Amino acid sequence: MTEENAPQEKRKIVNKFLMILTKEQPQMYYATTTEISRSIHTMIKEHTNRLSVEEQALVRNMTVEEIGALLGFHSH
Repeated sequence: MTEENAPQEKRKIVNKFLMILTKEQPQMYYATTTEISRSIHTMIKEHTNRLSVEEQALVRNMTVEEIGALLGFHSH
C-alpha cells in the first residue's frame, strides 16, 4: 500500500466500523459526527487485533478528529 492510498484505506476501515456501530446501535444514526467519531475511535482501539497488520498500522495513531474528517467526506 502506498502513502497516497492511506486516506482511502483509513476511510474503508472507518466505514466498516460505522456499519457495525449503526447495526449494533441504530440510534447512533441520529448522533452527531463527534459522538459517532468517539464511538468508532473506541471500537478501533478495542478491536485492533481483528485488523490486518497494515490496517493496524494505519489506525494506530488515528484521532477522533481524523475519524470525524473521514466521516465528513463520503465518496461514492
